[in-house]
Amino acid sequence: MNSPRGLIIAIDGVAGSGKSTTAKLVAKRLGYMHIDTGAMYRAVALKMLRCGVEVTDSDKIEDLLHNTLVSQKEVDGLPHVLLDGADVTDEIRTPEISLWVGPVSENPRVRKHLVRWQRDLGKNGAVVLEGRDIGTVVFPDADLKIYMVADLKARAKRRRKEMLTRGIDQSMTEVETALQARDERDSNREHSPLRKASDAIIVDTTDLTIGDQVDKVVELARKMTTGGARS
Repeated sequence: MNSPRGLIIAIDGVAGSGKSTTAKLVAKRLGYMHIDTGAMYRAVALKMLRCGVEVTDSDKIEDLLHNTLVSQKEVDGLPHVLLDGADVTDEIRTPEISLWVGPVSENPRVRKHLVRWQRDLGKNGAVVLEGRDIGTVVFPDADLKIYMVADLKARAKRRRKEMLTRGIDQSMTEVETALQARDERDSNREHSPLRKASDAIIVDTTDLTIGDQVDKVVELARKMTTGGARS
């Protein structure tokens, strides 16, 4: 699905593997748009929590989604998430939302709406999308598919560091437990479970720096734009 305007790059993988930072920097290096699909689910989870909508209430979820706008913009070079026009970048990264987003993302109505939004955003190419089902569901014919993995301790260390920058202090044990629970939910959910696309390239980030990760993906992308893209 190589677009004349640029590649569609799908970056999937487990929580804490470095998807978000890598995708953001790869997009910047290539001059592409970056779409954090996980942040979109978190924003919807935040709105459901605010409105008191349960994940089992399909009718209310449908109404809420029809009256919700999730978008992204850059502020001082950093991606920010907007929910109905308000910046919720920090609010969607709290432990409460981290617990809530799993069940929300499993809801088929939520997934249907968000997959449609994501396809609309990325259909013209020159885009880096990151999440858990980009290469398998959202863009199964993406030009370049990356699947990122890392061992649990490395992931927990990164996640805890990120949380501390937001003023959230949890122990390594708590962070590891939360990541394991998220892995279990993501891999075993009924709709769009986390799995590697058959043609995805595995990148193990356990011992890689962010710079190494970005260089690797950018190199793969540039090879494709100089004649190696799939037809």
